[in-house]
Amino acid sequence: MAEPHADMGLAIEGLSVSLGGRAVLRAATLRVAGGELVALLGPNGAGKTTLMRAALGLIAPDAGQVRLTGADPRALAPAARARRCAYLPQSREAAWPVRARDVVALGRFAHGAAPHRLAPADRAAVDRAIAACGLEALQDRRIDALSGGEQARVHIARALAAEAPVLLADEPAAALDPLHQDRVMRLLARFAASGGAALVVMHDPTLAARHATRLAWMAGGEIVADGPPRATLTPAVLARVYGVRAEVIARADGPVAVILGDAARDVP
Repeated sequence: MAEPHADMGLAIEGLSVSLGGRAVLRAATLRVAGGELVALLGPNGAGKTTLMRAALGLIAPDAGQVRLTGADPRALAPAARARRCAYLPQSREAAWPVRARDVVALGRFAHGAAPHRLAPADRAAVDRAIAACGLEALQDRRIDALSGGEQARVHIARALAAEAPVLLADEPAAALDPLHQDRVMRLLARFAASGGAALVVMHDPTLAARHATRLAWMAGGEIVADGPPRATLTPAVLARVYGVRAEVIARADGPVAVILGDAARDVP
């Protein structure tokens, strides 16, 4: 695995955000260096998506700062920001029946390319992204004819085609079966292993622990734990973040969380 490089990643320092008069983020600090895949975990409403949007410069913070490969994302032009950071939002449904390859080619938009007017360097980047995601046999098919797992790989390829040093993904494995969840996370882990900095919002602690280098846990707009999976996927953290009673089983490929019930009601 590549060594972490802080100047190629994302740095969030003391970030506070209020929306509609309500504090959504409270002094959140999180760093993702090149070579790291960090899973951001927490219940609905914990502030994960808000943190992601603030990291992209889409929300003005009340306090704190964000540095995206050393620059304030809000001071960057959209194309310049996209060259530094690729983003996979929660909703990625195909709006029209285009070829999978043309969707991947959208990743080159930040470099001034259009899907049907690709320079040789752009075509090469698209080819590399398609190969990385194992889409060679699917690239000429309509994206609306692909399965959910195949579409997820196409959108990851689109992000990879941008060849940005940072990748932010909001629940990229949601609504996928276990096999495709694992495939998606392996692709993101490979991006990090090649030197990229990846921050991924997730809901499955065991899946996150299997693939991420670090787990960052949010509750009530705060980051309450941050560290390696074996250090932070614990019954105490699960109780604090989700309010559940859980058992954590140590395995060679990472810890496994078994949820046993409501921590406030169930008595061991």
